[in-house]
Formats: sequence, C-alpha cells, structure tokens
Amino acid sequence: MQADLSPFVGDEPDAFVFLGKRGGFLRGGNFRREAKWSGTLKEMGVRGLHFHDLRHTGNTLAAQSGASLADLKARMGHDSDRAALIYQHATRDADQRIADALSARVEAERRKEPGEGDDGGAGMPVGVS
Repeated sequence: MQADLSPFVGDEPDAFVFLGKRGGFLRGGNFRREAKWSGTLKEMGVRGLHFHDLRHTGNTLAAQSGASLADLKARMGHDSDRAALIYQHATRDADQRIADALSARVEAERRKEPGEGDDGGAGMPVGVS
C-alpha cells in the first residue's frame, strides 16, 4: 500500500515532509509532537515505525548505492567514522558485486597478451634490469 503524503509534502523536489506551525523544519526535540507522528502513522496505516528508522533506511540505501564513508558522514552531518560505519551493512548483493568485479578483473588480466600494458603477471613480482 502506498501512502498518500499529499497533505504533508509540498510539490518541490526538496520539500520537507513535515513542517512546523510556521512552515519551518522541525528539530528533534519537538518533532513527534509537532508532526503529530503517531496520528500521521495511523492515518497512513503504518505501525511501529520510528522516525529514526527512516534515517537508518535512507543512509543504508545510500551506503549500498556506493556512497563512501566521507559521503555518508557529510550526508548525516557526523564527524565520526564510527557513526557512518553503522550504515555500511554487509549485504549479499554487495558481496556478489564485489565477487563479480574481482572475477572480471582476473578475466581481463588472463585475456591480455604477455607484455600488453603490464609489467608482469597479475600480482607477480617483476624483475628490474
């Protein structure tokens, strides 16, 4: 079921979902009360969702899309690597992408002719003259 957010979201692509009484963005301390979070969830037919779940999901998806640690820190407004690392969950999809990329690199090296743009076999020490 897709919730109708039209009473909450403006038409602009960067519109806030919830605004304060005077149209400003809400701070953490008054968010639940001002946004009428419980009533909004009930109206949308959603149970057990915490606001921080949205932040966690958004940052996890950003990490899975390839965002670097620095990107995540900037996105979240954190200085701490530790805080950003929380969102870089290992996933089966990521593991498969890494394995596929490594396999592609190995195969590309195998297809090269000896001496073609290379100083030797992949990972092999090369003598110098």
